[in-house]
Amino acid sequence: MSVRIAIDCMGGDHGLSVTVPAAFAFLNRNAEAHLTLVGDQVAIAAVVAEQGVRAKPARWSVRHASEVVTMDDSPALAMRGKKDSSMRVALDLVKAGEADACVSAGNTGALMATSRFVLKMIDGIDRPAIASQLPNARGGATTVLDLGANVDCEPAHFLQFGLMGSALVTALEGKQHPSVGLLNIGEELIKGNEIVRQAAELLRASPLNFIGNVEGNDIYEGKADVVVCDGFVGNVALKASEGLARMIFQMIREEFGRSVGSKLAALCAMPVLRRLRHRVDPSRYNGASLVGLRGVVIKSHGSADVKGFDMALQRAFDAARNKLPDRIAAAIPTSVAQSPEPSPVSVA
Repeated sequence: MSVRIAIDCMGGDHGLSVTVPAAFAFLNRNAEAHLTLVGDQVAIAAVVAEQGVRAKPARWSVRHASEVVTMDDSPALAMRGKKDSSMRVALDLVKAGEADACVSAGNTGALMATSRFVLKMIDGIDRPAIASQLPNARGGATTVLDLGANVDCEPAHFLQFGLMGSALVTALEGKQHPSVGLLNIGEELIKGNEIVRQAAELLRASPLNFIGNVEGNDIYEGKADVVVCDGFVGNVALKASEGLARMIFQMIREEFGRSVGSKLAALCAMPVLRRLRHRVDPSRYNGASLVGLRGVVIKSHGSADVKGFDMALQRAFDAARNKLPDRIAAAIPTSVAQSPEPSPVSVA
């Protein structure tokens, strides 16, 4: 089965210098993939020539886009004012059925708003959510959502996040009935504000494998396969985790460099440190799914390197091959209540 991926080549902090090399590295590993590189045709051709690409022309193509969504553009400007941006054209290819997935490292708010406008929502889902994986102590990863798309949520949204996260893990990891936890300030039933307590009741009454409340440390202990929360809490938890990881590795480098003895100890510990770095390497987990849309959209971290963007392409390939939107649609029971008036998506 051929999987067609449209790539917003102009997005992200590094643009073509990362997206194009990553695209062909990915293509060389996946014989069933076809890529459409979307962006400035002349600039893309120059990078392709510089890279000395040998991939068969039948497996990739270029679609010209005359505009670029910058990191400073508002969602409204990107959605309404830049209809020929590389981001919008890539999403339009998915809508038209010319691509099975879109991958972008561009402006998160713009991507979320434009994706929702172009692709629309799956029936029964009020809002899209950002879902990504975080490494855990069990050697696997915990899928967490929402990570910043919806800062104000109603109880029904938590249930929808749980259903979508469960379908995502089943589709990509093959786990049947993955466990779902609700991120809270304690495991007891009485913990949390009124909205979180009501969300717990909805999750408990749902067909999900709901294990109850989980705390922040449980994400990294792997207590649940899926952890749901609102976008405000999720984004704070994610950014705090990233900052902590950077601080720890910085401290390790400082301590090993304090003396000659420490430097010698560092040499002895290098194999262990390399394995540790590999286990927590952010590029291994790059690529967040914008779930709830009628199409596969993957958001790469804006600062991702070639290896990280390559991983985002792999996530798009796996999600499209496993028909993630169809699985989510099938997982939404007709009894799931929608909020009376969905509020606009806001991205942290």
